[in-house]
Amino acid sequence: MSDSPYIEWVWRSSSRDVDQMMSVATANWDLVFWEHRGQVSAAVQGPESRARPAPVPEDATFFGISFSIGTSMPHLPIDRLVNGSVEVPDVTHRSFRLKGAAWHLPDYDNAEAFVRRMVREEVLVRDPVVADVLRGASPDVSERTVQRRFVAATGLTRGAIRQIDRARQAALLIQEGVPTHEVVCRLGYFDQPHLARSLTRYIGRTATQLGARDPSEPLSLLYKT
Repeated sequence: MSDSPYIEWVWRSSSRDVDQMMSVATANWDLVFWEHRGQVSAAVQGPESRARPAPVPEDATFFGISFSIGTSMPHLPIDRLVNGSVEVPDVTHRSFRLKGAAWHLPDYDNAEAFVRRMVREEVLVRDPVVADVLRGASPDVSERTVQRRFVAATGLTRGAIRQIDRARQAALLIQEGVPTHEVVCRLGYFDQPHLARSLTRYIGRTATQLGARDPSEPLSLLYKT
């Protein structure tokens, strides 16, 4: 976790004995760096509106910054990133290019300083209306304006973000051993078939599969926040 309002979390991982993962739905977008066979690459990975299988390069190391909902880079319209990604150019072990300028390659330990520079140089912005609504506040704008601001800042509707978040909460509860009928009650699903459809769409797993924690195809970034 991070104290920065622009960052949801900073993460790192490595791939061992796995060639595919299930990329679960998420309303956040990521700036991801990885090294594979001595070559460093980077990409902006957009929000995911549903779960999908994704290939994993063998013996690679990854580092990423997942940005808070409502944070965006105006030069990369977020609606074009949903269910997709954009390759970052001119990446070396020391630098890369972002919005036409050279940047030092960040790492896990200096990610927050890197993001502060992005904000100072106006590469990164944050919609205060979206942030207020997610915090539970009631901004002094119409509901139509709120909906428009959500789509502009996230590429997703407010309703889609709620559904994705609820499915992720459900998956975590099931992995902790909470019975499905209790998950239905806690999170406001209509019934167990409603929960099952949500898990299949947004997590790519059934409740039984989540309980079994199948290690052959791991889930991407399914963390409590």
